[in-house]
Amino acid sequence: MLRVVLDKPEKLNAVDTPMLVALRDAVSAAGIDDSIRAMTLTGAGRAFCSGGDLSGKDTRGATNVAAEVIAAITELPKPVVAGVRGAAVGVGCPLALACDLVVAAQSAFFQLAFTKVGLMTDGGASALLPAAIGRARAARMALLAEKITATTAFEWGMISHVVPDDGHDTEFEAVAQALAGGPTLSYGWIKCALRTATLSELMETQTIEVEGQQALYHTADVREGVRAYRHRREPHFRGR
Repeated sequence: MLRVVLDKPEKLNAVDTPMLVALRDAVSAAGIDDSIRAMTLTGAGRAFCSGGDLSGKDTRGATNVAAEVIAAITELPKPVVAGVRGAAVGVGCPLALACDLVVAAQSAFFQLAFTKVGLMTDGGASALLPAAIGRARAARMALLAEKITATTAFEWGMISHVVPDDGHDTEFEAVAQALAGGPTLSYGWIKCALRTATLSELMETQTIEVEGQQALYHTADVREGVRAYRHRREPHFRGR
């Protein structure tokens, strides 16, 4: 089994371009390694992933690589299980949802926080979320940037498992081991069929997301959003 850990706990596992490249390459390599029958994805420390690193360092091309990571996970012909504790925010949300199963601790939460800094959804969230919870709820998350608890996420059909915090690791390991010992070829065909049925527009959607993020990145609203985030205050957007 391939176990991948987002390992930047001091930043709640905020991802930059090198981290995303390493994740993409690890997933791609797993696809051609017959000794790997399943993959797990978790975050070190108290969060799964707090989104993109807003420091501005090592983030060139991050939106494109994030799209490649999501595509690699959904196309991997082996099951992937996300273990979510704490925050799955920004690109961390679609990163978890791209996995086939999500085992979340009860205290975990999911949030598309892009509009908090004047950006739009990326990483394929615009396709993954409507496929899981419908357009209305996806729009609610994307536009209002609400925090969605793990319990609500489970009730909406966004994730497959929600368990008490103290039982999370045990349940997560049990699910992962069940898949690792299962019929790998069967799982690959099931993933292919589900992807075709629910994510046939993923690539086209990601193209729009990348174009939108690039257009928004240089706006005054994004500059204000990032300043507000760094100074822990509410942003004052002006629509330009």
